[in-house]
Amino acid sequence: MKMLRVPLLVMGFLMCAQGFAATAQQSKMTTCNADPQAKTLKGDERKAFMSNCLKATPAAAAKPVTAQQQKMKDCNADPQAKTLKGDERKAFMSTCLKK
Repeated sequence: MKMLRVPLLVMGFLMCAQGFAATAQQSKMTTCNADPQAKTLKGDERKAFMSNCLKATPAAAAKPVTAQQQKMKDCNADPQAKTLKGDERKAFMSTCLKK
């Protein structure tokens, strides 16, 4: 009797894992179907749209920008940084990132 418990337990975990995966896919399908653009498309255009929509990663899954990355972005966007070259640019970026 004890030997039967382990395979049943493993099988139960596998079935639960499949249930979670199906739920994520179903929610993605619901989101893609709810898109107003999907409602106006027909045939092959709709198939292509749905395929792209389902392949796309959700925006929430995108990595947030760290403070250091934001500083780099801001310093690079500075018009002064665009005119500098070589060592002058390195010095400017160094002081800008230390702020």
